[in-house]
Amino acid sequence: MIIASGYNIYPRDVEEVLYEHPAVQEAVVIGVPDAYRGESVKAVLVLKNNKTANEREIIDYCRANLSAYKVPHFVEFREELPKTNVGKILRRALREELSRK
Repeated sequence: MIIASGYNIYPRDVEEVLYEHPAVQEAVVIGVPDAYRGESVKAVLVLKNNKTANEREIIDYCRANLSAYKVPHFVEFREELPKTNVGKILRRALREELSRK
């Protein structure tokens, strides 16, 4: 769970909307430290082959389909996400990787 400005945000709620976007193949949502809000929502995405999207397009799509406090403030695009041997996305590994940056 992500706590941003006192609101409880469940990553799955945001991920479900992101998976509905026509260019998104995989999505994971994590909380990143924010001095003002406590945590901010960050989406890490893998796009489908031959599809394009930019950060503004993804944020606008989320703004149209989510409550304002759930909209990601940051969007990162990757070629692949860290996964277990059975294909489950390793959210914790991603969070640790981003906290070291």
